[in-house]
Amino acid sequence: MNNAIIEVNNLVKQFKNSLAVNNLSFKINKGTIIGLLGPNGCGKTTTMGMMLGLIKPTSGAVFINGQNIENEKNRTNILEKMNFISPYIELPKKLTVEENLKVYGRMYGVNNLEDKISDLMKQLNLFDFKKRKTGELSSGQKNRVSLAKALINDPEILLLDEPTGGLDVTSARRVRDLVRKLGDEGRTVIYSTHQLNEAQQVCDRIVIIHNGTLRADGSPTKLMEQTGTDSLEDAFVELTQDESREVETPEPESKFQQFWSRLTTGKKQPPSGESPQNGGEVDA
Repeated sequence: MNNAIIEVNNLVKQFKNSLAVNNLSFKINKGTIIGLLGPNGCGKTTTMGMMLGLIKPTSGAVFINGQNIENEKNRTNILEKMNFISPYIELPKKLTVEENLKVYGRMYGVNNLEDKISDLMKQLNLFDFKKRKTGELSSGQKNRVSLAKALINDPEILLLDEPTGGLDVTSARRVRDLVRKLGDEGRTVIYSTHQLNEAQQVCDRIVIIHNGTLRADGSPTKLMEQTGTDSLEDAFVELTQDESREVETPEPESKFQQFWSRLTTGKKQPPSGESPQNGGEVDA
């Protein structure tokens, strides 16, 4: 029986003369917290973009609940059950924290929205600055608001790219505890981070991508046993010792921001490979 909620099948992504992702395959079961790890330039962000349907694979496919994300008929239904945060996305700067969450809650058709926002503000400690404009917040505060946005629709699948970036120790622990709770509730979380100790604490399973290929796949304990090391960080170093290639890829910011601009403004994305006006920034 196939229990996979996400299937990545033989993904390849070629950017001009650079092969960013090369025949990548793995499956993720429902309720798993999976760490998607790799050095800079490994193809991790490109893979996440393809998993969200933002970047078209050169070949291969991503299936969510058995449906191909590339199929336009499937995509809307799939994305309603997903959400994400990314350091390449900025929330509308001129809206307050509370206004931002209301906008996204209405966009997803969230019932009892006021109660949902209040609950997220409590979980992520946002009450003290809920009336401040997002553009005035610190990087850590923005990250917490982005996480609240990502949880507004109670997604079945959550993609988190550097979710604790810029957070203090207490806030980072709060986020890790929340992610573990989501896993316990049966949510599926793809957790991308450069904090290897954090991944070891949070993730049930680790997928390491290196030079565009699958380098390792297993629980943190399995990878440590495989490499004869005492920490996930040491195991990661052992598994990625060979030199990373240099891959020229389009700025991921443009792809993510084009998508987010389309969601928030309803404007059509520019053709693939072109940058949106104003860098794709949403200025509400």
